Amino acid sequence: MGHHIYIASSTFSEVPAQVLTDKGWSLSWNRTGKRLNSKELVEQARGAEAVIAGLEVYDRAVLEALPQLRCISRCGVGMDNVDLKFAREKGITVFNTPDVVIQPVAELTLAMIFDLLRKVTFQTVMMRQNVWERQSGFELKGRKVGILGLGRIGRRVAELLVRLEADVSGYDLYPDDDWAATAGVKLVCFDDILTGMDVISLHLSVTSENPFCLGSGELSRMRSGVLLVNVARGALVDEEALYAAIVSEKVGGVALDVYAQEPYVGRLTELSNVIMTPHVGSFTRESRLNMETQAVSHVVNFFKT
Repeated sequence: MGHHIYIASSTFSEVPAQVLTDKGWSLSWNRTGKRLNSKELVEQARGAEAVIAGLEVYDRAVLEALPQLRCISRCGVGMDNVDLKFAREKGITVFNTPDVVIQPVAELTLAMIFDLLRKVTFQTVMMRQNVWERQSGFELKGRKVGILGLGRIGRRVAELLVRLEADVSGYDLYPDDDWAATAGVKLVCFDDILTGMDVISLHLSVTSENPFCLGSGELSRMRSGVLLVNVARGALVDEEALYAAIVSEKVGGVALDVYAQEPYVGRLTELSNVIMTPHVGSFTRESRLNMETQAVSHVVNFFKT
């Protein structure tokens, strides 16, 4: 049977996709080079039985407009862009590739923490402006680092930080005492993370059942000069409140890979102590190929059953 597959991800490689064409299945692609809006997605994916998805939105309206869709294979870990409940009601099977992203996102998190502590980006910018301005930083060893969210990525970050001799604490809605004891991570309450850490790294998921956002109230309770890293979800931080907290010097530095609206064009770009990357946490050559290969495998295995 010749299935029709739509590849919605804007950066998908031809190599893993060849597995699908070798089966005689027809493929269509997102060739725009950008994330599709809902109208574009519906127009381009019409008639597809399976979609290899990126970060475009699959809400109720989109899923209702794609009546032949039977499988969504997400090339990545986050599922916030898919209405999972309605997909189940429609009989649409949804896959993702959660394990592949652990190492690259954890590595970026550590890179950002080191950058904030030693002010690497700031001092690079000064050097490029021919300004010889030496600013002292901090060592990671002994720093109090709080991890909000101890899922796959949060745990990996915590484990790596412990090996680097940071003083690591973590908070999660469903803590694993055995893992924490083995890893050398202190499990604490949310308030302890907010008020007692030198560095806070966000690794939470956002769901309708468990909404979360760091706003002005939470930011005001943090230790003065705290460093904040967010490689998880843009919705986890109120960006306007964060801007105000940085300007007031309550927050000493921020590193962001994710934003409420992407591409990001807000005021945080004006601040010298904000490190920003364009949602590249999992975007390494190794992880990207592994994600795409797994996403294709999910589609192949789906049609085998």
